Amino acid sequence: MRDKRNDSSSHRPIRSYVLRQGRLTPAQKQALDESWPRFGIEPGDSPLNLRQLFGREAPVIVEIGFGNGDALATMAVQAPDHDFIGIEVHQPGVGHLLRLLEAGSINNVRVAMTDAVEFLRDRIPAGSLAGVRIWFPDPWPKKRHHKRRLIQQAFVHLLAGKIAPGGILHLATDWVPYAEHMLEVLSADPDFENLSSSGDYCNRPAWRPLTRFEQRGERLGHETRDLLFRHLEYNQA
Repeated sequence: MRDKRNDSSSHRPIRSYVLRQGRLTPAQKQALDESWPRFGIEPGDSPLNLRQLFGREAPVIVEIGFGNGDALATMAVQAPDHDFIGIEVHQPGVGHLLRLLEAGSINNVRVAMTDAVEFLRDRIPAGSLAGVRIWFPDPWPKKRHHKRRLIQQAFVHLLAGKIAPGGILHLATDWVPYAEHMLEVLSADPDFENLSSSGDYCNRPAWRPLTRFEQRGERLGHETRDLLFRHLEYNQA
């Protein structure tokens, strides 16, 4: 029998994602090879200097799990006065986004290819973000997998320490039970205020592009829920 006392795997953090890299197209591989030095954030364990990272002082928004990057590239073009950091663990999606950034001469996006929890904890300075956007994260629908859901009390507490007062946390999902879970978790956090006039969900704001994933879900009868919460006070814990 294996001795779990000396088994480091028993102490590994629960991941909210499964790493399925898929096949890189030649164009995606080329983008990773050639464009990553310009747009990529190299691994590290110390807080980033965001002004130095982007070469200017501007509000910074983080998108977690940007998929193929279409929505992130669109937002960056539509909001040139903001800077964006996209976090994604899947190489094909990162490669696709890098191609979009190069083709569109989009300069206000940087990309991290790593675990979002660790990146936020170690690389993002306290109170430095104007917002965080998490759209269509894995809902982990089976009850035994709920512990893998990204939106949990501890993660929301981490976000509260990174988002500046008045900054917006914007979540979206087309899995209604997960939306209900998100609403419960955020409503219980004293650092965030629900922007919904009815105390639950908001209409899709203009800044969130309608994604192909969402359009496919609508054809399947899925109902999308948007949650917008404002950060009330800086949490120094």
